[in-house]
Amino acid sequence: MARRFMPARGLCAGATRVGQRAGEYCYLIGPLFDRTVLDKDSHLARTVSDENNQMKNACIDHLAVLAEVTAAFYRYEQALIGNDIAVLDALFWHDKRTVRFGAGEDLYGIDAIREFRQNRPSVGLDRKLKNTVITTFGEDTAVASTEFYREGSTRVGRQMQTWVKLPCGWRIVAAHVSLIAE
Repeated sequence: MARRFMPARGLCAGATRVGQRAGEYCYLIGPLFDRTVLDKDSHLARTVSDENNQMKNACIDHLAVLAEVTAAFYRYEQALIGNDIAVLDALFWHDKRTVRFGAGEDLYGIDAIREFRQNRPSVGLDRKLKNTVITTFGEDTAVASTEFYREGSTRVGRQMQTWVKLPCGWRIVAAHVSLIAE
């Protein structure tokens, strides 16, 4: 059966799935996920499950894809503690829509991220990672999360990155770093 994907938000032309009615608004979360159906006033009507659209376990953490992202993640980590600005820059998406929320800064766009990297201290960057989890979804999307600890600090760092495989390779499109008391 051929898959028919609805627009991200638009009036559904007619019933194409069991339980979907003409005139309903629908959100397609992604081609591998369920669809959420909204009524005409944008209130949640129900979630439509379609076995063909549900994420298949085989699409999560495919070994070859996971190996690629893991290598990119650890390449980034080595560049971070070594203050290799060229590699750090190369691993972020070069776009104004790239976002990095840091422990004390909100950076919107690759230019702001580059400026931050150029001006940050280049000493005391060593850290130990703990509870690193990298999960891939399909062949081109991944999320990496980790905790980090720096010697002499009583705070625990937390880092999350969204990685997307672009024509130029795996790139971070969004990142969030925060610090909490241990």
